[in-house]
Amino acid sequence: MDIIYSDKRIIVAVKPVGVLSTDDPGGMPEQLRRELGTECVRTVHRLDAQVSGLMVFARSAKAASLLSRQIRDHRFHKEYLAVVHGDPPDEGTLVDLLGRDKARRLTYVSQAPAPDVREARLSYRVIERCEGYSLVSICLETGRTHQIRVQFASRGWQLVGDRKYGVGDEEIPVALWSHRLAFTHPETGAPMDFSLLPPAVPPWTWFSALK
Repeated sequence: MDIIYSDKRIIVAVKPVGVLSTDDPGGMPEQLRRELGTECVRTVHRLDAQVSGLMVFARSAKAASLLSRQIRDHRFHKEYLAVVHGDPPDEGTLVDLLGRDKARRLTYVSQAPAPDVREARLSYRVIERCEGYSLVSICLETGRTHQIRVQFASRGWQLVGDRKYGVGDEEIPVALWSHRLAFTHPETGAPMDFSLLPPAVPPWTWFSALK
């Protein structure tokens, strides 16, 4: 496991592609318990199985509760990098109503409110453009399932490598990376800020800003 930071209350680690972020067999909590020889590791936020990058985990029930409260109160900052098809405007805010088809395991944009539909909001800015692709930085304001992938795809800016919501013509993982996490330490109250660039593999290597 690629562990960026660890103390008696939190762990910041890199979740690989294909590994679940939840406490399921083979998931990140199980792997971290084995790696660190600790009994308590709890998930406080999620990444899709196909998505990689930074995650923070709690090492006690109280720490998990305090971190979860920061997420609910929008005091937990999550920033992502993505490579998308097309040429979005330089920056913007995307707001949609998202529903979830549980049978098909798909998220969709709804045109009208409904009991199972919730607002999704994010802001983004384009960092660099290259031959029909754009590298974007994304700040989430809400945390809906597959939110980034669906909101960009619904506007024709599908994420590279996304075979669920995209064009499916690249044999590479979904080009979405959890780049930065900023929050307050659940025990000390100290500001914590972690950032990490994606690995030097396509499509990230297409952009000079990441070199």
